[in-house]
Amino acid sequence: MAMVDEPLYPIAVLIDELKNEDIQLRLNSIRRLSTIARALGEDRTRKELIPFLSENNDDDDEVLLALAEELGVFIPYVGGVDHANVLLSPLEALCSVEETCVRDKAVESLCRIGAQMKEQDVIDYFIPMVKRLAAGEWFTARVSSCGLFHIAYPSASEVFKTELRTIYSQLCQDDMPMVRRSAASNLGKFAATVEASHLKTDIMSIFEDLTQDDQDSVRLLAVEGCAALGKLLEPQDCVAHILPVIVNFSQDKSWRVRYTVANQLYELCEAVGPEPTRSELVPAYVRLLRDNEAEVRIAAAGKVTKFCKILNPDLAVQQILPCVKELSTDSSQHVRSALASVIMGMAPVLGKEATIEHLLPIFLSLLKDEFPDVRLNIISKLDQVNQVIGIDLLSQSLLPAIVELAEDRHWRVRLAIIEYIPLLASQLGIKFFDDKLGTLCMQWLKDKVYSIRDAAANNVKRLAEEFGPDWAMEHIVPQVLDMINNSHYLYRMTILHAVSLLAPVMGPEITCSKLLPDIINASKDRVPNIRFNVAKVLKSLIPIVDQSVVEKTIRPCLVELNEDPDVDVRFYASQALQSSDQVMVS
Repeated sequence: MAMVDEPLYPIAVLIDELKNEDIQLRLNSIRRLSTIARALGEDRTRKELIPFLSENNDDDDEVLLALAEELGVFIPYVGGVDHANVLLSPLEALCSVEETCVRDKAVESLCRIGAQMKEQDVIDYFIPMVKRLAAGEWFTARVSSCGLFHIAYPSASEVFKTELRTIYSQLCQDDMPMVRRSAASNLGKFAATVEASHLKTDIMSIFEDLTQDDQDSVRLLAVEGCAALGKLLEPQDCVAHILPVIVNFSQDKSWRVRYTVANQLYELCEAVGPEPTRSELVPAYVRLLRDNEAEVRIAAAGKVTKFCKILNPDLAVQQILPCVKELSTDSSQHVRSALASVIMGMAPVLGKEATIEHLLPIFLSLLKDEFPDVRLNIISKLDQVNQVIGIDLLSQSLLPAIVELAEDRHWRVRLAIIEYIPLLASQLGIKFFDDKLGTLCMQWLKDKVYSIRDAAANNVKRLAEEFGPDWAMEHIVPQVLDMINNSHYLYRMTILHAVSLLAPVMGPEITCSKLLPDIINASKDRVPNIRFNVAKVLKSLIPIVDQSVVEKTIRPCLVELNEDPDVDVRFYASQALQSSDQVMVS
């Protein structure tokens, strides 16, 4: 009996698990569909499995989502592209469910299948399905249909193409805003498949309807369509049809639409070309930079450098810079932060003279901003300005502000400065670093915040790597070792950490002669935390120094620490001794 039932077993398991109350079992079953399909074979998969899935109206969105995803890669299991049409039925049902993510995944899978189907099958099965969905009584089906037109259209006959364009036009005028939104967001993909002759007439007519929609959520999606359509049209048609729409949208009564224009403006400029940008879009951009809504100003400020690259420097100075100056003192800290994140990139665009005259005062103003993120955004891009105005001018104008930030009361600001010190050091050179920033690096090792001390220790190592062991031996090592006897044990721990980081950079000779004696002395510290950190540092030094030094100096110290009254000290000392034994064996 078991032999007779064996072929039916996989489908029986699937059906049982799909009806199980446990959602995890149902999910596991769906994710094993490919295994079950292989067990059934292509013929039974088409005749039994797919019809069952079409009828399975599971009400759980997670299961339906998994099903929509699995069916998208199911063509090999139903007999290849010759039989791909059988997969349309279950996915068509999923296109009408209420949950958006399930519908989106079903549409994605249908697009993947439709792109592989034979042309005749698209005409016989795919296009009728799109028409059924577009005429669906429930709005969800109509929403899903909008994402399928670009797959159906290329294979259609002339009669069907005309019908599909008409249906899409009707969807753009649907009573439900959700349908119109979907039509607006998919218009660019559909337009890319439409012939040029119909693009100027039918598609532009649809587009104009969407741009005048009473729902701002539809209009803002039409803004995104501007850039896609602009790339398909000839430059003169783009200026005639797209440009007026962009200008109107930049003055739209809804701030969301204006926000989308501000976000998309650079792409829109590329679509219409340089000359119309200068004459028409610069005034529109200036309006957006001065918009009443902070969100719009944030989006516009974030694009200021990209926008200036399209213009010539003189026009940028005349039209855009006055707005940038206003934004640098904007009432919203987020606007100032967005501006600070891109404004440094304007220096290469405007050139040396304009940067010195117009941008430097704005940089200084933003460097002194009360909001930490604004200051950090400026610091992180200093190298772009250095390339334009040179190190001398940079040091005179901006470095005093940076030194001020290095002592900022917000520890995150101090941390950001530390992280940029090696970059500044490499840009400014040894002499400048010694004069201006050397003292600060030592001060940070005694900061009250652990994260600052830890970053300062790493900073010391990176500086030693940047300027070399000889420079470090003269400017860093003596000052670091002076602090190893600091009265505060937390600072002594930081110095031990710094020494362990410096040792690999300094090499075995300096480590043995300068660093090791002070570490050995620290093993007598009264604080157990220091003693077990000494054990950890000694363990890190074992691979660096000669074996004779390990035997004569490091091991005796570790043996002594291994008999320490404190359990943690003994633990780390024993670990270090084991490491030493392994090195000796190898």
